[in-house]
Amino acid sequence: MTQIADLLPAANVLLGLDAPTKTRLFEAVGALFEANRGLPRSTVVDSLSDREKLGSTGLGQGIAIPHGRIKGLQKAQGAFARLAAPIPFDAPDGKPVSQVFVLLVPEHATEQHLQLLSELAQMFSDRQFRDELAAADNPATLHALFQQWQE
Repeated sequence: MTQIADLLPAANVLLGLDAPTKTRLFEAVGALFEANRGLPRSTVVDSLSDREKLGSTGLGQGIAIPHGRIKGLQKAQGAFARLAAPIPFDAPDGKPVSQVFVLLVPEHATEQHLQLLSELAQMFSDRQFRDELAAADNPATLHALFQQWQE
């Protein structure tokens, strides 16, 4: 199992999310983390928005990995959203984003943060993996793809 699968419970997988902007996406993910993990929605939204101001977290190929540091968070947390319609994300290839992995890490988890982002970048550089994520028809199937991914 990958590090990513460890921090992504099936309950944190959203399929067909109606979020027409980055702001709406961050609000929806904030609500998810608030409901499932007890993190204040505004803390999640502010962290993701602050990071995005430094530069887009869009990777290209319809993928984005918004991430942020959360004061008081004990361990890294993840969520995956497949959007109902792609949204602009200022990705390097100019393409809109439809698949989003949100990563939250403890405030001082620098090394772990970089390792997790590296693993995500490797996963999403795999075209077959991206295609399988796009085709998954339920959260359990999608979650299993993260569990089964191999470098």
